[in-house]
Amino acid sequence: MKLESLQVGLIGTNCYLIADESADNAAAVIDPGGNADMILAAAKRAGMDIQIILLTHGHFDHVMGVPDLLKALPGIPVYIAEVDYPEARDGGAFGYCMGPVDTIRFFDEGDTVTLGNLKIDVLRTPGHTRGSVTLRVEDCLFSGDTLFCGSCGRTDLPGGDFRAMQRSLKRLSDLPGDFRVYPGHDSSTTLERERRYNPFMQRM
Repeated sequence: MKLESLQVGLIGTNCYLIADESADNAAAVIDPGGNADMILAAAKRAGMDIQIILLTHGHFDHVMGVPDLLKALPGIPVYIAEVDYPEARDGGAFGYCMGPVDTIRFFDEGDTVTLGNLKIDVLRTPGHTRGSVTLRVEDCLFSGDTLFCGSCGRTDLPGGDFRAMQRSLKRLSDLPGDFRVYPGHDSSTTLERERRYNPFMQRM
């Protein structure tokens, strides 16, 4: 799997491009929080062919690049948990939104999205929002605003739930083996490092 990371949008959200090199670099954009031109340019430099957009949750800083990406790439599907779609579409606590999307598709716990020969497993990890998901691809976890390096996503916004966050962190901690963790903000880490040193995982 080929991976590119860039910071986009109003608060520098981590946006990821992943591609299957064995399938003509079929690519997905994870959490395009803005700066669609930057995302498209990064994909072009890397030789990636963007085919799908994946959203870990519905907050504006993870979805605001969707409309401009769809203008450049009409017809590609956009995946999000159904419960988070209204905020992504209409705006919520922050007042920003991506608007309605004709190609929206809903995913949930246990679903698998195919990208070339890659299998992207959907793990429901609520807490930051009711519909937050973590995406597992090979030895990588794209954790959105659930698990951060040394921390976790805030739970004091509408739809947040600290107990749900604790359960989600335990679920990730209990995954067998180690993973590279690519969060929605701050630096990447590993699951084993977070098991050992993250105070929010130590509370479980």
